[in-house]
Amino acid sequence: FSLQEHVEEHLDHGAALNPAGSPGSDLKLAKRLQTEEEQRRRQEEGQQEREEFKKLQRQFGLDSSGGYCRQMERSMEKAVARGLMAPAEFHSKRAEMMESVASRVDDGRTRTQGVVTALNKYYQTECRDCVHVWLSADTDHYCSSAGDKGWGCGFRNFQMLLSSLHRTDTYAPILPEKAVPNITQMQSMIEGAWKEGLDPQGASHFNHRLQGTRAWIGATEIFTLLTSLGISARIIDFHQPTGPGDTHPRLFDWVKQYFTQSNRSSRLPPRLIHTQLPPLYLQHQGHSRSIVGLEQKKNGSLCLLLLDPGSSVSDTRKLLSRETVSTAVRHIRKFPGSLKHKQYQVVAVQGVLSAEEKQNSIMTSRTLCAERIP
Repeated sequence: FSLQEHVEEHLDHGAALNPAGSPGSDLKLAKRLQTEEEQRRRQEEGQQEREEFKKLQRQFGLDSSGGYCRQMERSMEKAVARGLMAPAEFHSKRAEMMESVASRVDDGRTRTQGVVTALNKYYQTECRDCVHVWLSADTDHYCSSAGDKGWGCGFRNFQMLLSSLHRTDTYAPILPEKAVPNITQMQSMIEGAWKEGLDPQGASHFNHRLQGTRAWIGATEIFTLLTSLGISARIIDFHQPTGPGDTHPRLFDWVKQYFTQSNRSSRLPPRLIHTQLPPLYLQHQGHSRSIVGLEQKKNGSLCLLLLDPGSSVSDTRKLLSRETVSTAVRHIRKFPGSLKHKQYQVVAVQGVLSAEEKQNSIMTSRTLCAERIP
């Protein structure tokens, strides 16, 4: 039943009552109906916009439903309700959690150490169909916990990156804290970076607040954190597929260039190269992972080695055991056919910033732009 039909019905009704017709009153009626329709449409659009906004707030953890501590508490409350945890244990664990959060340092419960060292050992004797294997500097794996499940992947990948930087001679001396921060402390660090003037657009998006929220962070927040620590970084944006079947071969080629940067000599590189390069932060819509290595097969095909914060401690520890490592490596291998999201972003660490360079980075972050490939 369209507006036009509605108007015509009223006009017909008016004509029947007043055969002589009154063009002025007919026009007024049509205008009034049109105004009513416009008002109704605006109200519906406004309601839809409000609902969409609330949905986005929930999706990005900005709906005031509490952050890490509240989510951890809820998880423990559910365990008590199901009889899986005694009330006394709940109070004890809650006190431990609050103490851990106050310390600002990660408690290590979701950390698995020695992962890249174990991969180095594995490739020395296994995977003979690889012509070359490149590995990042030693990196610990951090997985999500009950407190950040569903939104903490960006923070966990930053912990992985920091664990590697702490072990690297180039970066360790400039990092103020020698321990890896916990999630609430990383949220505070990003807020501090915004106060320094970094990424004002991002700060505005999050309303200048991360603490007490379940907000996801992405490539720009990782860049912001690194810059605030005096570390030079770049964001590379693979904004569209570059191969058949929505694949991203240009991403794989770029990762190979990254890992081969330290071996530019004409000599044939050895089969296994354990570099001192930090891992790469890899972002796509809704999730992020860390690239800790690359395989090149005899046929020339490339395969990324990815550590995923979604993998549990027990699954990750399978990389450390000789009995389970072969199966575990299969889970971290990703060929081009496995990476089919429309867009990927990589954050790469590339050196230390001088005080002047840091100030320049803060200034240029006002219009933060990624390098687009292609």
